[in-house]
This record gives sequence, structure tokens and C-alpha cells, in this order.
Amino acid sequence: MNKFTRANQFQDTLFALIQSLTKSEKRQFNLYVGRLVGNNEAKFYALFKFLEKQKKYDEKAIINSGIVSKQQLSNLKAHLYKQILISLRMNPAHKNIRVQIREQLDFATVLYQKGLYKQSLKLLDKAKTMAIENEEKNIAYEIVELEKIIESQYITRSIDTRADELTVQAKELSQQNVITSKLSNLSLQLYGILLKTGYARNDDELKKINDYFNARLPEFDYHKLGFREKLWLYKAHLWRCFLTQDFVNGYKYASKWNTLFEAYPKMKLINPVFYLKGKNYLLESLFFTRQKNELIRELDVFEQEIIDHKITLNSNTEILMFQYLYANKLHKHFIEGSFKEGEYLIDEINDKINLYSSRLDKHHIVQFYYKIACLYFGMGNNKKCIEYLSKIIEAKKLYVGVDLQCFARVLNLIAHYECGLDYHLERQFKETYKFLLKMENLQEVQKIFIESIRSLGDLYPHQFKKEFQNIHKRLKAFENHPYEKRAFLYLDILSWLESKVENKPVAEIIKLKP
Repeated sequence: MNKFTRANQFQDTLFALIQSLTKSEKRQFNLYVGRLVGNNEAKFYALFKFLEKQKKYDEKAIINSGIVSKQQLSNLKAHLYKQILISLRMNPAHKNIRVQIREQLDFATVLYQKGLYKQSLKLLDKAKTMAIENEEKNIAYEIVELEKIIESQYITRSIDTRADELTVQAKELSQQNVITSKLSNLSLQLYGILLKTGYARNDDELKKINDYFNARLPEFDYHKLGFREKLWLYKAHLWRCFLTQDFVNGYKYASKWNTLFEAYPKMKLINPVFYLKGKNYLLESLFFTRQKNELIRELDVFEQEIIDHKITLNSNTEILMFQYLYANKLHKHFIEGSFKEGEYLIDEINDKINLYSSRLDKHHIVQFYYKIACLYFGMGNNKKCIEYLSKIIEAKKLYVGVDLQCFARVLNLIAHYECGLDYHLERQFKETYKFLLKMENLQEVQKIFIESIRSLGDLYPHQFKKEFQNIHKRLKAFENHPYEKRAFLYLDILSWLESKVENKPVAEIIKLKP
């Protein structure tokens, strides 16, 4: 494999940045480059125009174009990357509050270095007020530290009590930043545990997670916490709830998260990503706790916010809005049993996946495939269900979590059984058993179901109904089990078994449930 082939295997960072630019951002970059005489003829601009037209990154084509030699390409790409970022920073669309505060701090630093101390302090005070009002306390602390340097080195005679005031302010901001840092660290560490070991599967694992959480939760006075500290506090609690499968308390902290944004409405515009994540966690927790009416109501509110452009729109939030809105729209049809009515979502989702393919995480794509497979299964279209499940099963370890692989294979067995594909079914059993043998700590629900379905091959058709009743009885005992109930969230096995016993479509069974 040559150097060029290896380079093309992965998305080039410069090419990805250029492909992400909107028409207005490209137009601004062209204007930015044209501001200096001769830049339109510069090599970095020629490289930009060349890459802008490429469908995929091709390093060999760049060299053959004569724009730059192989030896100079790396430096030219780095220079172009920097120039694009400078241009984007100047774009009003990217002038969020953090950029504005940082810009004021930069200006104040320049004035300080020129010896214009009073002018520098005036800008710093303005930037600090803006930072504190918008909960940007890390930058606020940095500003105070610069103020202290200026006040300690030069006699500004701004106010007599300036030294004491800055010392107290620095201490308060430092304490708040320490709490935020510890809470954000705890949240990230809990997420790391989820990725590494998964959910708690027994009392020992539950105790370990709770002990880990309590040992790292910092001491604080809740009444002194600001928006930022509360946000990370709720997020840390929420991740513990996910890990311990405590969906009721998960709903509680997701609700607190959303209520926090209602109490600080301007934070929706400043922190749209956190706002969107909070909305998604709320909708997910409503789905997990089977609160159908509340889920539908909150989903309608969320969709209307998107339609009315009440959430800050940028390349990042655009993708999150797609993921969260459509995932929860599918959940709505699952909980209602209105599978056929949700079929229109499939083309819309696939169109969006194609649109965002270069920026959408592959794991989220296969999650959509699984949900689409479940939608087709609920509709009774088992061949289409198998088609989407094959996309997941064939992905193997590349982007798919073990849980998702497992449930995709279980649903695949059921879909093959429903299709009457006996030859394929036998092969699916063998492949599924082979996969499950590699898994550690397989859930009881999975074990019982696989063993039970396998035994159907030894029965006569008239014995099936009774066997389905037996399987249902065995699995029903785990429906509210603290460590087994999550299996039913991935796949509503009980409703399918009930549909076989009562000889009704699975959608009809779900619709009759409260």
C-alpha cells in the first residue's frame, strides 16, 4: 500500500473543513483572501479552489496539478487550514459570546503590552462583566488574573479597595471553577465507565458505581451554585442513573436539566448543544419509563422549537437536531404501536444520513438502522427488517457496541422465523450462538430467549402456542428486574410473544397497552 492510498483511507482534516463550509463562509473566505494584494495568486488560495471542487481527497491529484510539490504540501495545507480558521473567526455567524469575550481579552492584552494600562483595565472590566453574566467563569478568572498583574505592577489608582476586591473575586471564581471541574470530570469518568464496562449487571457492580460516584462528588452549597455548576451536577447524576439503570431518577435529573434552561433562558442561545442534549435525555427518559402522553407532548414542543428557529442553528446543532428529533420520533411510534404511520420517517432519515455522511458518527448511523429495522418489524415487513439488520451485523466491531450487535442478531432470528426462512434460520442460529459465546456476562433475558426459540425447531406447529406462552411466562419475570429490564427497551420481546399467543399483529398488542 503506497503513501497516497493510506492517506485516502481516512478523511483529511483540511478537506473535511473545506467541505463543511457553507456558501456564505466560502464567499467570506474569498473576500478575506482578496483583502491583501497578491493573495488571489497565492498557492494556498489555489489549493483551496482545487480542494473545493474535489469530490474526495486525492493527494496524488493535488501533486499532479502543479500547485505545490510533495515536499511543500504539508506546510501549505497547514497554512491554508489556519487562514480558513481566521476567516471563520471573523464571520458574524461564529461571533458567539465566548469569542466576543476572548476578543476583548485579546484587545486588552495588546493595550497592556503597549503600556496603556487604564485603557486595558477598562476593556478587562467590560469583558469580565460579560463573562460573569454569561457564566463563562473560566475566562472571567483569567481576566481577573490579568487585572491583578496590571494592578500589582503599576500604580493605576483606580480605586482604593481594588486589591481586596480582586483577591476576593479571584478566590470566588477559583472555587466555582474547581467545583465545575470536579463535576465535569466525574461526568466524563462515568461516561468512560459506561464505554468500558457497560451498565451495572449485579449488586456488586451497582455498589462500585455508587461508591465511585459518592467518593468523587465534591462538597458544595447548592444555593451558591450558578447555572454552569448545576448543569454539570445534573449531568453527573444523570450518567450515574444511566449506568445503574435507574430510569426514574434519570427522568428526575433530565427534568432538572431542562428546568435549569427555563430559569436561564439566554443560556439556550449561548449553550445550544447542552440544551439539545438535555432535551434528548428528557425524551429518552420518558421513553424508558413508558410515559407515552408526556413523551408525545414534549416531542411536539421540541419539534416546534426547531421549526420556529428558537434553537441556535450551526453545523453542530443542525446534526444534533436531526439525531435527537428523528430518534425520538421513532420512539414515539414504538411506544404507540403506530409503526405503519412512522414509515414516512425512513426516507427522511436516509436522506439526512446521506447529507451528513461526512460529519455524522458511524455509531449513530447504525443506531438509526436498528431503529428502522424495529419499525419495519412492527409493520410486519420482516424482509426489510432483515435488510437493515444486515447493515449492523456486517459492521461487526467497527462502529457497533456489543449490546446493539447482540439485539440486532436476536431480532434477526425473530425476523427470519417470521419469514419462514428455515434454511437461513438454522444458519442464523449458528452464527448467533457463535457470537454470543464470545460475549461476557450475557443477560438472562438473552439466554432464555435464544434457548427457547432454538427449541421451537423440535416442536410440531400445534405445540407452538403453548411454548410461546411458556417463554412469555419465563421472560415476564424479568420485566421489572433492576439489571434485566433494559433488554426489553432494545426489543419488545414480550409484545411479540403476546402477538404469537393471541394471533394478532404486534402493533395491535402494543396499542392496547396503557
